[in-house]
Amino acid sequence: MSAETGKKRFSRRTLLRLGQYLFYEKWLLSLALACTFGSNLFALIGPRLTGYAIGAIEPGKGAVDFSRVFYYAGWMAVFYLVSAVMSYGLQVLMITISRRVVYRMRQDLFEKLLRLPVGYFDIHQTGDIISRISYDIDTVNASLSNDLVQLLTTVITVVGSLAMMIAISPRLVLVFAFTVPLSVCLTKFLTGKTRPLFRARSAKLGELNGFVEEMITGQKSLKAYGREEYTIDRCDVKNDAAAQAFYRAEYYGSIVGPCVNFVNNLSLSLTGVFGALLYLAHSMSIGDISSFVLYSRKFSGPINEAANIISELQSALAAAERVFTLMDETEELPDAEDAVNLERAEGKVEVSHVRFGYLPGQTVIHDLSFTADPGRLIAIVGHTGAGKTTLINLLMRFYDPQAGKVLVDGTDCRQITRKSLRGAYAMVLQDTWLFHGTVYENLAYGKEEATREEVEKAARAAHIHSFIMRLPQGYDTVLTDEGTNISKGQKQLLTIARAMLLDARMLILDEATSNVDTRTEIRIQKAMRNLMKDKTCFVIAHRLSTIRNADLILVVDGGEVVEQGTHRELMRKNGAYRQLYEAQFE
Repeated sequence: MSAETGKKRFSRRTLLRLGQYLFYEKWLLSLALACTFGSNLFALIGPRLTGYAIGAIEPGKGAVDFSRVFYYAGWMAVFYLVSAVMSYGLQVLMITISRRVVYRMRQDLFEKLLRLPVGYFDIHQTGDIISRISYDIDTVNASLSNDLVQLLTTVITVVGSLAMMIAISPRLVLVFAFTVPLSVCLTKFLTGKTRPLFRARSAKLGELNGFVEEMITGQKSLKAYGREEYTIDRCDVKNDAAAQAFYRAEYYGSIVGPCVNFVNNLSLSLTGVFGALLYLAHSMSIGDISSFVLYSRKFSGPINEAANIISELQSALAAAERVFTLMDETEELPDAEDAVNLERAEGKVEVSHVRFGYLPGQTVIHDLSFTADPGRLIAIVGHTGAGKTTLINLLMRFYDPQAGKVLVDGTDCRQITRKSLRGAYAMVLQDTWLFHGTVYENLAYGKEEATREEVEKAARAAHIHSFIMRLPQGYDTVLTDEGTNISKGQKQLLTIARAMLLDARMLILDEATSNVDTRTEIRIQKAMRNLMKDKTCFVIAHRLSTIRNADLILVVDGGEVVEQGTHRELMRKNGAYRQLYEAQFE
């Protein structure tokens, strides 16, 4: 019972939040309501005029007053034409409203993604996130532009038809005292059963999108290991689960319309029977019966249509729930109220007794301490899983330590605004990232005001200038998404040049030269030493030959710095570093 109550409250909360987005367009929505009211009001006059026209026939005499027939028929044409024009205006307004609502919703969701901590993307599939920002919001858009109009029309038509039927024959309206409650109870029961099915459908589709995105990204590895058949089998399982969830939702959702339609046809049959009895009793005329039957169709028809779109509304609600669930995710903690901006960092970094773990009870870094003085090249080495990349995450404050401190120029990082702290670092990762744009735009990504001379200077320092000049349009050559029209090593050199261009006091290189040859890497290191003069540089490297000239080498093992010193000092110690070094050159 409590779970069911929670779902109802969640659905109600979802509707309220959708209503808040609609409220932004309150003036257009008010105009849409006016068009809805006017369109349906003029359409409701038609059946009454039909009754008057039929009333021009005198039963048993065969006499017809054609002047009255044409009079009422003319007014019917006018009213139906006005109704059609207003209905068209309503459709245009609702499309405009839904487009604006969806634009604002998608914009809010994307801005929310940028405020989420890095840890959120570490544990959630990219495909599922994309599914929410594209498919789920498109589902909401379709519901707002179509289903909402039908619901508004249903309410006005049902109320107006009921009022006209009461005016014509209150006794005959009693037929609906039986059929309407039956229809409402039936609809409520069936929609209660189908709502979880549409929620499950959206979730399964998100899982399938996540799997497909992951497999497409890893196509080269997939083919290299010959896992095509295995991947196809996995896709079949997830595809079947999504298809079954879709089928169950649509199958049981489609039951609602026929059931309600049966009740409506039952009400029409009862109306015909009892209307005939009232006519025989001289309590109703043929014209009144005709008008009443037409109003009964207008009364029950929208109810049937509403039942038919219930499945679409359930789908839209399930999609909106997924969108709002993402919007409600915990954002990155705000900066402290007394946090200061790191205006001009000197580059001194101190890590004091830091303890950190990604999951509760699972510590990755146990007791880490070291000091990096300004202008020094700090190399971080160790076995895979020793905590090297985790250390970079702490320096950039993608995560905060559970214990200990990370200080920059003597100030705890938690007392520095994140934007200014991260702006003090230039970072090049092993996983390069380039966007669809020119080479120049990619290089100047972190420094928009950079001149062409500055960009070329950084490219020369990264030994990529000659390659760029061989491209068809040089620095104006457009790179495709992820830079797929150049090699991986060239992409890495471009990201290194991008980092060199930044006016940052500290540099982080996380296996940044893993995709270039050793000779080029040594040349880049020399160029960077000149370019990064008086700046602190952190380098994570597996090839120990490239960091022999580092000012300080930190050997990390089991989340702790087990050794630190220069290359010569560590080799003389005959400890963990020497074992790593000799293991590479045996």
